[in-house]
Amino acid sequence: MVLVSGWTGAMDAVVTSLLAPGTVAVRHDLGRVTEGVVRRTLYVSGESPRETILELAHGCVSCTLREDLLPLLRALSMRSNVDRIVLAMDPALEPEALCWAVDNVVVAGVVGQIDGPASRDVRIDAVIGCLDAATWLADATGDDTLADRGIVASGDDDRTVAQLVVGQVDYADALVVTAGSDVDAWERARLAAVLARLAPNAPVVWVSQDAMVDAPALLASVPTDARRGEITDAHSPLLRGEPPLTVDCGVGLVEFSATRPFHPERLHEAIDVLLDGVVTARGRAWVATQPDEALWIESAGGGLRVASAGTWLAAMTPQQQERVDATRRAMAALRWDAEFGDRDTSLVILVHQADPTEIDRTLQWALVSDDEMANPARWSTWTDPFGQWHEDPCESSESPYAEQSREATE
Repeated sequence: MVLVSGWTGAMDAVVTSLLAPGTVAVRHDLGRVTEGVVRRTLYVSGESPRETILELAHGCVSCTLREDLLPLLRALSMRSNVDRIVLAMDPALEPEALCWAVDNVVVAGVVGQIDGPASRDVRIDAVIGCLDAATWLADATGDDTLADRGIVASGDDDRTVAQLVVGQVDYADALVVTAGSDVDAWERARLAAVLARLAPNAPVVWVSQDAMVDAPALLASVPTDARRGEITDAHSPLLRGEPPLTVDCGVGLVEFSATRPFHPERLHEAIDVLLDGVVTARGRAWVATQPDEALWIESAGGGLRVASAGTWLAAMTPQQQERVDATRRAMAALRWDAEFGDRDTSLVILVHQADPTEIDRTLQWALVSDDEMANPARWSTWTDPFGQWHEDPCESSESPYAEQSREATE
């Protein structure tokens, strides 16, 4: 299966290029969600499109898509004349949420098949992300919500456009960038620098408006170690692939690490430094008032989210540690502290206008001081603005396809 996602760009051209004999394309259109329906269209090479109108399952977009798409994927996989499924995703949907659902949501009641996730029958070969060079960076660094743009994927969807478009590119195995004559050489070079750091392993094809796309050739260029739908968690490596560590067109990666905790109130005051002139930031944080729980910090444009990243190994019993992924345990062993174990902070920040020195200075200021470090007994008495987690917009939302919000791990 190939997923094609994007807020703007050459999605239609990519899907058309992939529609060879033996390929079926599926598109869910959320444009009429406010009317209580989702439109699903099935495309088969050489045949007229077949449209189905789906009523929202108890008013929920997520449930509607799960209940329709996942059984459909399993059923299509059984057809002898289907070699590949192409999923053309609605612009408001994120490929990571779908990949999670394919691997984790049990599909029951499909005739002739054992109950289980769709991954029993379909394999994700690649995720292709499409974007428009004229608008993507402004979208990725802005603070508009989907509702501001007239997009409603679900009743409680408070996602920002930046969170959506950054996530679509970050998760892509290959990229198609539409660049018209309105995009000058500087804008193109700056966007290329962002993409090289956000999706470093993804081959990129630049096309003009309305140009044909050779999607099969693009798929053939996807490296063997590409993600291909793999779901990582908050304790996976933050730098995937081999992104350039130098600065290009003002674009660069800032790595911040610390082996002492943040003071919660100073971190709350400092955290806006991850929003100005920053495309995206993500990572794990140790906050002094929460000795057992790691925090996940993630920003995109003007949107910020702080959530649980699970329990530190040092706060687990030996039996619990044994159930943790061996790679995480091995990495933790390399930095293990005799007093604090694996507790630390590690953030990666992709900047396009911000001053890396100012980011580092501000975050260093938010750390526990030497005097405070000498008296850990006081930490539990401090006010903790992160006690109930944070999200900006503050109300958590559920991504379509997902059974539950997975803020900490995705």
